[in-house]
Amino acid sequence: MTQDRITPARIFDPPPSPEDITVRPKHLDEFTGQEKLREKLRIYIAAAKGRNEPLDHILFYGPPGLGKTTLAGIIAQEMGGQLRTTTGPALERAGDLAAIVSNIERNDVLFIDEIHRMPPQVEEILYPAMEDFTLHIIVGKGPLARTIALNLPKFTLCGATTRLGLLTSPLRARFGIVEQLSLYTDDELSRILQRAADVLGVRITTDATLEIARRSRGTPRVALRLLRRVRDVSAVQAGAGTEIKADLAVRAMNMLDVDAGGLDEGDRKILRAIIDLFGGGPVGLGTLAAALNEDSQTIEDIYEPYLIQKGLIERTPRGRKATQNAYSYLGIEHNIPF
Repeated sequence: MTQDRITPARIFDPPPSPEDITVRPKHLDEFTGQEKLREKLRIYIAAAKGRNEPLDHILFYGPPGLGKTTLAGIIAQEMGGQLRTTTGPALERAGDLAAIVSNIERNDVLFIDEIHRMPPQVEEILYPAMEDFTLHIIVGKGPLARTIALNLPKFTLCGATTRLGLLTSPLRARFGIVEQLSLYTDDELSRILQRAADVLGVRITTDATLEIARRSRGTPRVALRLLRRVRDVSAVQAGAGTEIKADLAVRAMNMLDVDAGGLDEGDRKILRAIIDLFGGGPVGLGTLAAALNEDSQTIEDIYEPYLIQKGLIERTPRGRKATQNAYSYLGIEHNIPF
């Protein structure tokens, strides 16, 4: 088989574009999906506003693209504050964090994406800011060093992570609200797509949004990416302003190598490698990555979760193994012994 490199810059993984911001809901009532979480947030926000206090610090965790950033923006909007956004890797020094929080106002939401990647020295500075709304800064060096305490307005820290287990226990314990975001149903994604299409000025049928939703891995970010690509195909092949129907949506996604199960060419290469090169497995992650000329972290974080969720591969103590479903999916006759 051809061992082409699986590029992470595929349709599922690009960072949010400016157009994402335009289709993000700004109020809790406009947010689709995550019903239990929405109801909890509605109660927490109403209670905090009733006490004239900021919302307790909140941590969202789950796969990328499920709406963690969107929910942070909604919380800021509902609390009457501003959203201040940064990422864990961007906070390299304590001074970086000090520069951000020094401009925070009451009821603002400080959103730190990938918070598990914050350096330890920055994390320690964050503790008193979360608990006492005080920022301790060390000025000078050696015997002349002294600590300056800066009082901060009461704000809400909203952290987001795709890997909850990598957060240190002291940091995780300082969040009063910890919530997991789950994958979306096809109906929920269809409603998200219809709203986005209205915002983008795209005419699309319900059958077409459902077809896109089925191939979106239960993830709104994926669904919105596919919607834009389907819009491009429609504009070129059918003419701008033409209503997008299911057959056009299917044709566009087939062109993108996204099949009915939401798998792309990268996913299929992994399955073929396990079956064709390693007899169905088990095969170690490092060996599999070397065979595909791919980074093991990319396979583990980007491809594997969905393949496992679909029941196509399994992790065993000896490595990754293709399931009977994987053989069926690829159309290969094989009976795996029990």
